[in-house]
Amino acid sequence: MGLMKVFSGSEILALALKEKIEAINIDVLMKDNIQSGRLAGFGTSGSAVELFVQETDYGKVHPIIEEFRLSI
Repeated sequence: MGLMKVFSGSEILALALKEKIEAINIDVLMKDNIQSGRLAGFGTSGSAVELFVQETDYGKVHPIIEEFRLSI
């Protein structure tokens, strides 16, 4: 199985959602394109932070993601 992207957006929102997902003991991979670009010497724009979970965990995190999206 692989990773599935469940969110892309601002760092603040990504951290809030990551915390909610980790509260149910699901590992989350966070890819921060802003920080990566800064280290490489160039900038980024748009949805710069992405969250990924294992495909097998998607069924468990889907309700949390939907609730989060409705709350923002």
